[in-house]
Amino acid sequence: MRRPERLDDTERKCLDELCERSPALATTSEYARRLATTVRERRSEHLALDVWLADVRLDGQPELRSLAGGIRRDHAAVLAALNTTLTSGAVEGNVTRIKLLKRQMYGQAKFDLLRRRILLSP
Repeated sequence: MRRPERLDDTERKCLDELCERSPALATTSEYARRLATTVRERRSEHLALDVWLADVRLDGQPELRSLAGGIRRDHAAVLAALNTTLTSGAVEGNVTRIKLLKRQMYGQAKFDLLRRRILLSP
């Protein structure tokens, strides 16, 4: 699912041949490419995502319809992800670090020592 311009000639030819043999694959590939472009370019306008969802609902494959259904259920969250540049990466990193320390100390100490180790670790 690389960008079309990053495919070499052999990969492009192979993909074209597969899409010629299977119209369903060609359709799925086009929908996947459109969604990837929308996400990659962080198109926050409602129209791009809504048009994609409507197109998939009308003639997409069952797997794509299932994906579109999940996106529809979490529509507000998906639009928020496209609108904002903020991430929870730093928080998730700290949570992972704390969980690692907790696992390392399993059964060896009580909460006060775990707290001290969390606060003093880099």
